[in-house]
Amino acid sequence: MTERRRAVLGGSAFEEQIGYARAVVDGDRVHVSGTTGFDYTTMTISDDVVEQAEQCLRNIGAALAEAGCTFADVVRVRYLLPDREEFEPCWPILRRTFGDVRPAATMLVCGLADPRMKIEIEVDARRRSAAPAVPVGASWRSR
Repeated sequence: MTERRRAVLGGSAFEEQIGYARAVVDGDRVHVSGTTGFDYTTMTISDDVVEQAEQCLRNIGAALAEAGCTFADVVRVRYLLPDREEFEPCWPILRRTFGDVRPAATMLVCGLADPRMKIEIEVDARRRSAAPAVPVGASWRSR
């Protein structure tokens, strides 16, 4: 039986204050909320955008694991930054995380909830099923 809707809580004070879940599992789909570079155990955040991106990915990785996924299951990623100039320094860590997975991606320039936040990352994943997947790097035209 397919698991229906289940909330995954990450321990962030924001989740309680605002009323949301770090992630929601809905059948084979996993939706991870926009995740910032706060270390949720200490509620501290680095001033460095790359360190924030690394912490975002640690936070997302924990949510995915709780939902029964890994980064290999990510099909969509959204990067939100208040300053477009801060995106490129994050590329190496993003490439290490998603380079073999190749999810669909979007980068948006926008204001974030706290001026200390320099990047927010949101992902959608699909838990693996028995259906065969198209290999990474295969063209949709080759199907």
